[in-house]
Amino acid sequence: MKWLWRVVLPVLCLALVAGGVFTYRWLTAPVGATYIDIADAGPAPTPAALTSTGSSGSWHVDCGRNQERMYNSDNLVAQPGIVGGAHHVHDYVGNMSTNALSTDASLAAARTTCQFGDKSTYYWPVLLMPSAMTPMDGMTMDHSTIAVPTSVRVEYRGSPVSNVIAMPEFLRATTGNPHAVTEHGANTQHVQWTCSGARDKVTTDYPECGAGQQTIRVFDFPNCWNGTTTDSPDHRGHLVFPVAGGGCPLGTLPVPQLHIEVSYTLPPGTHYAIDAFPEEHYSSLTDHAMFVDVMPDSLMATVVDCVNSGRHC
Repeated sequence: MKWLWRVVLPVLCLALVAGGVFTYRWLTAPVGATYIDIADAGPAPTPAALTSTGSSGSWHVDCGRNQERMYNSDNLVAQPGIVGGAHHVHDYVGNMSTNALSTDASLAAARTTCQFGDKSTYYWPVLLMPSAMTPMDGMTMDHSTIAVPTSVRVEYRGSPVSNVIAMPEFLRATTGNPHAVTEHGANTQHVQWTCSGARDKVTTDYPECGAGQQTIRVFDFPNCWNGTTTDSPDHRGHLVFPVAGGGCPLGTLPVPQLHIEVSYTLPPGTHYAIDAFPEEHYSSLTDHAMFVDVMPDSLMATVVDCVNSGRHC
């Protein structure tokens, strides 16, 4: 009878998926996910050289690591107003009210997990651990399959060639591409994976880290603002990345660059993966992060002063 279950169980799982009751999660490696020993990864990119007119400081805010287990399948930046529009689950720190229906006013009135009254929202896809079948509730998945980060570092950095100016309140930003597989790798160059014991190595595959090392996702955001709008039709055109050498393209202004690192302590050999659109098949290429600036003007002024003065706050 064992052969029967080998046939019946996959069919049953597919039927449950079609009925919207369960989603199938992997017991070994998910289809579409690729892994690499961190020792075989390429070298980390060399930062642009700091010039005499550059801003070398950094400002760090502790926003926790989502111990509150705030999750939803919305994307306020890319799919505003569409409940469940992401079709995968996001992990949040910062603003505790963020969902598809959030407004600037509701964000400004909400509680936050960040220090200093920073009500900004920072989010990325959850990282999933191996399991068999996970019940769905129409919005999110069983939280037991989601890996809670060991730490989250939220940092703002300067420009290697100039001072930075304040971000406008409610500026939207995105890095990475949740559709990277179907869009043939577009917009993926500023999201990397690495290990705590091999920071000189980075990869766009899922890294296999050595014993005792943490797995780290690294998100660098664009920081060249058009000076006019807080969003754009493609949610990218209003805030772009610097050109070679670190300067901003003509017609844009440098604002503090957001840098986020999300670290996990995972059992060696675990075939983890980020949640993704179904057609993206759990690929690490689809990793991405989003941000909405909800800092009070006075706090943003503090960030700018710290960065431009070359301090590490």
